[in-house]
Amino acid sequence: MGPEAAPGGAPRRQRLRTQGMRPIQIWVTNVHAPEFAAEARRQCLLANASEEGAEIQAFIDSVYEWPDDEYSQ
Repeated sequence: MGPEAAPGGAPRRQRLRTQGMRPIQIWVTNVHAPEFAAEARRQCLLANASEEGAEIQAFIDSVYEWPDDEYSQ
């Protein structure tokens, strides 16, 4: 582990390794980048303009549960 590792994390990492786990690193899209917002908007406009727009929205509504707590605002 590099210098960014949390102090005291070694016992936890060793315990996880003992349980058959291994650490990995993944790269994800930066949702704070302006390009992300622009691309998301572009794709939403395409979906809304498509003939399947209502079907697409119905699917999204069926699988997405909006948070209903004070922290989601």
